[in-house]
Amino acid sequence: MPLNPIQVEIDKHSGFCIGVINAIKTAEQWLEKEQTLYCLGDIVHNNEELQRLTQMGLRIITHEEMSRLHNVRVLIRAHGEPPETYRLAEKNRIELIDTTCQVVLQLQQNIKLSFETLADINTQILIFGKKGHAEVVGLIGQIGQKGIVISSLKDIDKIDFDKPAILYSQTTQNIEEYEALISAIQERYDKKEFPQNFKSVNTICKSVINRAKQIQEFAAHYNIIFFVSGEKSSNGLYLYNICKKVNPNTFLISKIEQLQGIVISHTDTIGICGATSTPMWLMESVKNEILIKNQNL
Repeated sequence: MPLNPIQVEIDKHSGFCIGVINAIKTAEQWLEKEQTLYCLGDIVHNNEELQRLTQMGLRIITHEEMSRLHNVRVLIRAHGEPPETYRLAEKNRIELIDTTCQVVLQLQQNIKLSFETLADINTQILIFGKKGHAEVVGLIGQIGQKGIVISSLKDIDKIDFDKPAILYSQTTQNIEEYEALISAIQERYDKKEFPQNFKSVNTICKSVINRAKQIQEFAAHYNIIFFVSGEKSSNGLYLYNICKKVNPNTFLISKIEQLQGIVISHTDTIGICGATSTPMWLMESVKNEILIKNQNL
């Protein structure tokens, strides 16, 4: 046994956001009653949690696969869906279990309203987000694909600066990048001889913004950080990079086996944190593995 037990703490603010909690809780409730439940796309961007749920009977399907289904139940995940999905469900007599996050749902409604009320003055609807991301697909679908998706500063040339515009953001985007984008677009508008109206709306989820601040403080208190996240999680990559800036000794862990190649000592203080799509049980498993590893040193 080591003379001094290693210090390992899990960030109490990490773990699922409320939207993901609701989606997974709903899926579990249905799976307790039925052997199979279909889910349109990954219910959460975390392979370990997906594996747990698929073992319970959750079946992940694509839109193409859904088009061939009839008279079944399909869960809509927290990311939301475009109107076409609801029309397909009605056509195929599919019962939808809708767990769209309330923050995402409100954003969908706001974008649709802006499109309908500002169309007469040719206002462009801009969406800052990851092209092809499920939430963005749902957002752009509210306006018949007639918006402009801006993924980075390189994309602002897609904007017609001779027309007015309103900018929204995917709820899980980086607030610093969003503010930089707003400044860059406003600067381009200001350079025009006859500047058009440009408006931006901060639609990044407040829990995501708060999580970023909390994780900065957490990462600074330990000499090693294990950031636990699925590799496909946009929010995970964003928060991981925040940790890395504060604490260069930060490791991205998607599964427990990745701990094997990382050297730790009895004197290390270790912090474990994760994305809004990271289950608490997985972070606890990482902690337990570290403690076992420490006992064997």
